[in-house]
Amino acid sequence: MIKRKQLTIFSTPVITQIMRAVSFLALKVTGWRTVGEPPQLDKYVLIAAPHTSNWDFLVMLPVVLKYKLDVHWVGKHTLFPFPIAWFVRWLGGIPINRTAVGNTVEQAADAFRRSEKLVLLIAPEGTRGKVDRWKAGFYHIATRVELPIQLAFLDTKSKTVGFGPLVQTTGDYDVDLATIRDFYSDKQGIRPEFG
Repeated sequence: MIKRKQLTIFSTPVITQIMRAVSFLALKVTGWRTVGEPPQLDKYVLIAAPHTSNWDFLVMLPVVLKYKLDVHWVGKHTLFPFPIAWFVRWLGGIPINRTAVGNTVEQAADAFRRSEKLVLLIAPEGTRGKVDRWKAGFYHIATRVELPIQLAFLDTKSKTVGFGPLVQTTGDYDVDLATIRDFYSDKQGIRPEFG
């Protein structure tokens, strides 16, 4: 039996509506345009890039609220201590125990299996600094549970933020990653030196 879905920052009555109104205003005042549409699917992996600054969150949050997405993310279980565990979960967090026998990919896949609806947000760079290689976890999670990967982005050059294509994985990581990276090749993050 699947238990009742926990409320998050993206699904709490009144609070979410207020935040949504503020988000519309924030996008308009700051000059950011939203483009694309998220898929009308109950489950998918959502990746966001480029991830070059903590400010990325403040640009992407209004978009998530605008499109009424209930986004979740995974974090190591130590980020969920008593007495703030409820708050971190309310922010969309799903604890992953990296010291457990099952690896992070399998634990995230289990979260999908236990849920009727789940949008899991992952930053493939894995950090806000400059990286040469993306972490492959997002791909392996999507492949393990046979779900598509929705590409989300922000681009400071055009001041656009939103959604690109929905990618169905083929099982060939190198080919699929080349397609995904190609989409992001002209996108510039908030701190271009890390892009």
